[in-house]
Amino acid sequence: MAQITASMVKELREKTDAPMMECKKALTEADGDLARAEELLRVKLGNRASKAAGRVTAEGLIGLYISPDAKQGTVVEVNCETDFVAKNDDFVRFVSEVAELTTRHNPADVAALAALPMGEGTVESTRAALVGKIGENVAVRRFQRLATEHRLASYVHSGKIGVLVDFAGDEGIGKDLAMHIAATKPRALDAAGVAPADIATERSVAEQKAAESGKPADIVTKMVEGSVQKFLKEVTLLSQPFVKNDKQTVAQMLKEQGASISRFTLYVVGEGIEKKVDNFAAEVAAAAAGLA
Repeated sequence: MAQITASMVKELREKTDAPMMECKKALTEADGDLARAEELLRVKLGNRASKAAGRVTAEGLIGLYISPDAKQGTVVEVNCETDFVAKNDDFVRFVSEVAELTTRHNPADVAALAALPMGEGTVESTRAALVGKIGENVAVRRFQRLATEHRLASYVHSGKIGVLVDFAGDEGIGKDLAMHIAATKPRALDAAGVAPADIATERSVAEQKAAESGKPADIVTKMVEGSVQKFLKEVTLLSQPFVKNDKQTVAQMLKEQGASISRFTLYVVGEGIEKKVDNFAAEVAAAAAGLA
């Protein structure tokens, strides 16, 4: 039996917002397996156990640039240590220039991007100089560059959420799509684009919930399939209710407008990054113990 530590309980609570004792029970039942414990909580508590999963845990900005002909564009994430620096004029300018340079030069990866010329040096030397000037680490984390025969549209919300859309149709449709994606954060365009692992997890949770219902096997099978299909409708763009008219789906809106979307990129600052949280009380206690 694995030892369940306070730090493990704390980590699970931060991921799920579930009560502390429920987290401990789930970890005990899962023999210390954090992923399994989270799954158990979802079975027991439903969506309440996943509402904290998308919390942003790092600072920075999303940069966007689209060429004048709307045929090429880039979304880029640049991180820093504090939100204060994310509002710094020099940092904001650097992010904007990186997005434009990436669109113009089409680097293969972040390393190639770092070697691009910028000012009197390169992107990397400019980044290093910025670090020295503002006193915080700065990192170009990722970018996605799109080129299309149709047109691109973008939307950035408070510098923290950025969307780039490849679509065909009126300019306003592209803007609406980008804003919809920023608001609902779909995982894919349609069911074919959803990761098999995500579907497997939802199916596992649905099976466990259905098994607890005590209903006949054929009913349980239908319950599971219904839950999976509901999940797919919620996380795929074309199946979602359109934010400006929830009486129709995005797919229905596009058909009505004679428009289409072929792909999109959604970036959220800090997504998937663990932010270090200093426990100053613990540090002081440890220092005091060392002096004793």
